Amino acid sequence: MAVLQKIDNPYGMIQTVEHCESFSIYRSQDSTGDCEVTVYPVFSGIELVYYDVHMQSCDINLAKGREMLIITHCQEGRIEFEYKNGEYLYLASGDLSIQKNTENIRHRYCPLSHYHGVSVAIDMNRVPRCFSCILDDVFVSPEELEMKFCSEKPYSIMRENISIEHIFSELYSVPENIRKGYHKVKVLELLLFLSGLEYKGESEERRYFSRSQVTAAKEAKKYLLAHLDEHITITELADMLGISSTSLKICFKGVYGDTINGYITNCKMQKAIVYRAYNGMEIIDTRPEAERAYENMRYAEELYVKRNKRQNKNHKSFAEILSALL
Repeated sequence: MAVLQKIDNPYGMIQTVEHCESFSIYRSQDSTGDCEVTVYPVFSGIELVYYDVHMQSCDINLAKGREMLIITHCQEGRIEFEYKNGEYLYLASGDLSIQKNTENIRHRYCPLSHYHGVSVAIDMNRVPRCFSCILDDVFVSPEELEMKFCSEKPYSIMRENISIEHIFSELYSVPENIRKGYHKVKVLELLLFLSGLEYKGESEERRYFSRSQVTAAKEAKKYLLAHLDEHITITELADMLGISSTSLKICFKGVYGDTINGYITNCKMQKAIVYRAYNGMEIIDTRPEAERAYENMRYAEELYVKRNKRQNKNHKSFAEILSALL
């Protein structure tokens, strides 16, 4: 039976936890939204951690004093890792990162308030030294994986890859009746694949940015959301922030995964959809609430449902309205 309680737990400041025999669920929320993290033990020293995040801050620390190797796959959305050395790393849909000693991470942030993904969390002090003791001919050493991918930096990143996508796609939809054994098979498959992968380091465009670049991108987004109905050129915006137009365009796309003009267009479209969906009904209470609705359609739907409940009216579902508008 599940037990619900308030805690200060190993994964960071989570407000509630639900423990079952085969998994635990951690939940948190703040003014920007909510998140749910589900943890499944797989082998001794290895856990599968599923993230469903719809908030900005995502400071869930898997290490907490432990020596860890974390393999993370981004299914949807975007996540930012701010390192203590001042660098920022971004994962987009389909990306994979391998990080050691996650205590090096100062802050985790979801630029779009939207992130779904899974991590294989390996406790290097508890995991078997070689998995051949679990399955014959699976000669995988966690220590060798750490040396292979994290010898020069505490993290490596791989862009969307068909083989990796195949492994993880099946992890997102596992039937409950076979979940325990299936998790073991897929984790072994992933570790074996990475062990045999010929990795030569980052070869594509970098997604590492300095603190000043990231700050400029976030300030740009903040200004654009507050002035959606005004016309401002990228040059004017860059001058306002004291950065070159080229640098602003590069780091903005690195942080938010879209060009500045593409981001503005998308927000304007969603603003129009939100107001048409509500049919003039005054549902947005504050400017931050409005701006978040323009940027995140899921949040706009939540506002719609909450306001209808308060007014005790029977409106069409948000999905029905959007399908008629789009």
